[in-house]
Amino acid sequence: MTAKENHPLVHTDTLRDFSADTRVLVLGAMALVIGTMGAASAWVLLKLIALFTNIFYFQKLSTAPVSFVGLHLTAWTIAIPVVGSLIIGLMARFGSEKIRGHGIPEAIEAILIGRSRIEPKVALLKPLSSAISIGTGGPFGAEGPIIMTGGALGSLFAQMFKLSSAERKTLLVAGAAAGMTAVFDTPIAAVLLAVELLLFEWKPRSFIPVGIASVVAAAWRPFLLGAGPLFPYTGVPVMEWWGLALCAAVGVTAGLQSALMTVCLYGVEDLFRKLPIHWMWWPALGGLVVGIGGYLDPAVLGVGYANIRDLLNGTLDVHAAISLLIGKSVVWIVALSSGTSGGVLAPLLMMGGALGSLEAHFLPFGDTGFWALLGMAAILGGTMRAPLTATMFAFELTDNIHVLPALFIASLAAFLATVLLMRRSILTERIARRGLHLTREYTVDPFEIMRVADIMAKPVDTLPTTMTVTDAVAFFSLDAVALRHKSYPVIDANGKLAGIVSRADVFRWTRDGWDEGLTLGDACDGGSLVTSYADELVGRLADRMAEFDKGRVPVIDRASGKLVGLVARRDLLRVRAAAGREEFERERPFKLFG
Repeated sequence: MTAKENHPLVHTDTLRDFSADTRVLVLGAMALVIGTMGAASAWVLLKLIALFTNIFYFQKLSTAPVSFVGLHLTAWTIAIPVVGSLIIGLMARFGSEKIRGHGIPEAIEAILIGRSRIEPKVALLKPLSSAISIGTGGPFGAEGPIIMTGGALGSLFAQMFKLSSAERKTLLVAGAAAGMTAVFDTPIAAVLLAVELLLFEWKPRSFIPVGIASVVAAAWRPFLLGAGPLFPYTGVPVMEWWGLALCAAVGVTAGLQSALMTVCLYGVEDLFRKLPIHWMWWPALGGLVVGIGGYLDPAVLGVGYANIRDLLNGTLDVHAAISLLIGKSVVWIVALSSGTSGGVLAPLLMMGGALGSLEAHFLPFGDTGFWALLGMAAILGGTMRAPLTATMFAFELTDNIHVLPALFIASLAAFLATVLLMRRSILTERIARRGLHLTREYTVDPFEIMRVADIMAKPVDTLPTTMTVTDAVAFFSLDAVALRHKSYPVIDANGKLAGIVSRADVFRWTRDGWDEGLTLGDACDGGSLVTSYADELVGRLADRMAEFDKGRVPVIDRASGKLVGLVARRDLLRVRAAAGREEFERERPFKLFG
């Protein structure tokens, strides 16, 4: 027997695996522009960071990149982060409060509650404030700000056209992914970040434009920022079969590190909230801690890409690694919790890499750079709850395919540790503090795989078209026990649906009166009926019931129009209840013997 014979009601002609249509081509064409805009904004941001760094620390007009590693700073440089933070506080209060934070939660918030609309001033102030923050020594990365900036540009571009909120979201995320790609040259990781953190769906309508924007940004990067991996690593680890267990152990420690930093970050933020001063002044206090930390160890200042390279090269000794781990963690936590502007990815890479490099001294194989790289990937996977993004991000940064399995194991272990230890990630915790709950789990909606035939009630209690309105009034006047439903389908002698009669109709007839001898066939308005077909998906019926506020919908045969069943709201609830039981009810194990 064929599948169609097993389920004769299946109507497959209109059903597709994906809901794509020609609109995806329009969005894809727009993504070409947004990818270019994202790459350009990344170039501008990085140049601004270098410009402000040179101005504040070296008193020269230059956009040449500089590093704090090995610099000897004087005591007066402690004031530089304070000045920069004061400027950011003023920009946030009198410009836009949305420039505060590390960018990704703000992008998520714009998507979920802002209908993917971002104000033009945010697109201007976010990169400027981040450049000032990092350029004056802020211990941040450029990725969070560029995600917000690229997203803002994508949103603004989308607002120039007649698009739906979902389409604006696609272009917002496309801009964010393009910006991240341009900074790090990680197009696949940027797309995975979009899928795991920003899109909240898996649809061609969103995935394809985001991918196009990322590829376009990657194509522009050699011309704007140079070619090749940002942090090349050529080591080829040779390990025993049990070595993967050690990779998992490094991942678990990174997960614990991630949990500790998240707790500390929001604990310090709570302390800032208790201060009897306006939040505009908080970044200045955080800047003071940054200044002192930078005076003690200049390596903790700025984006710190040189630190990441040193970790991967294995050139940092134990003392330098400990100093970087503790110093960077302290200044980053205090500065970010103060409400300044800056990203999290680069600092996490440094802190996870520093811990991994220290663990390397106790592990039997692999060089220091290998374990540092695993620590980098793992802390990203645990902190952001995005193990696929973390794995691919570390791979694309280093262009070393030999470490890919180890990266995934470590990221997965860190992810496992944090989802068991923490209710929310460092990103979603900030969103939760703004009164918005976000679930990160993607599951198949049972409404989208079940047919109406699977849930409809049959046979159906009906009334004939020949029944008079007088008899119908008497029928609906029965007590609650005898009257089983609030409404009844009306069918003719051939079983064809003519309409539906409810208790509300009876009340109206009683109030307004009715003609003697008027039948239900004459009284029913079949043209306004909301119906369903047995072979359609339950999800489509549920949407229609919600749209027209119908508690009971008759199901008819496509060809004849005959009534074959009925779906009520309680039937939809049963589907949800069954899905819940499948998730949590554990069945008795199968016994092989006896």
